[in-house]
Amino acid sequence: MTVEDKNTIKQTIEQELKKLEEQIAILKEKTKPIAPDCSLGRLTREEAMNEQMMNKKVLNESTLRQTRLKNALKRIDHEMFGICIVCEESIAVGRMLVRPESVRCVGCAV
Repeated sequence: MTVEDKNTIKQTIEQELKKLEEQIAILKEKTKPIAPDCSLGRLTREEAMNEQMMNKKVLNESTLRQTRLKNALKRIDHEMFGICIVCEESIAVGRMLVRPESVRCVGCAV
């Protein structure tokens, strides 16, 4: 992997982290507890609680991806960055641009 490829991937990671920070802030607001004295009807309250549960799942996934991206950013200057942890072959630059937190090549990820 060239230095130029790593710089492009680094920019991609930084952009993704900015998007995730904004998304996480919004999701934290949406997952706040719903007050029991809230004047919603029974069905509307159930819908709100279901939406809250879905938002919590998305929040958890976003937080996990944020952690993985931060770890990738720390590893990017290491010589093993972009090398599959299973087969020790290079991970395609295209894959790293789409999923920069990848530690496995497409073949080993399946």
